[in-house]
Order: sequence, then C-alpha cells, then structure tokens
Amino acid sequence: DRLILDFERSWWMFPGPKSAQIRARLGMSSPRYYRRLGEIISDPESQRYDPMTVKRVIRSRRQRRTARYEVKSAHPSVK
Repeated sequence: DRLILDFERSWWMFPGPKSAQIRARLGMSSPRYYRRLGEIISDPESQRYDPMTVKRVIRSRRQRRTARYEVKSAHPSVK
C-alpha cells in the first residue's frame, strides 16, 4: 500500500507516461493499479501515512466525476 502511495506522490518526476511507469515500477496493469489505489485511499492508515497524497487523489477523482456528470447533464444523449 505504501509503495503505491509513494509512487502516486512522485510518478511525475520520472520520464515517460504514467501507465508505463506503473507497469515497470509496480509490475501491474493500470486498471489494477487504479482499483488498488481506490481501495488504499479509503483506508485510515493510508490517510495517516500520506494525508496530502490521499486528499489529492480523492479531490482529483471527485473533479473527474463531477466533470463527467456535467457533460452528461448538458448533453443527455452522451453516455
């Protein structure tokens, strides 16, 4: 769990796309990484370990969810 949080905090410091770094550094697919990250950010221990990263991930997910909802509301035919 800490390895994933540490990666999420610092992935941008390394060259290449995030998905390639997930595979190379963590040995997992992007979908698996994001599923696991979603589980980790809801764990109180993770929030104590790295509160800034956890809050940033939660905020980012909330913003993406809101943006998707706004697009669907503005364009009901968009699925």
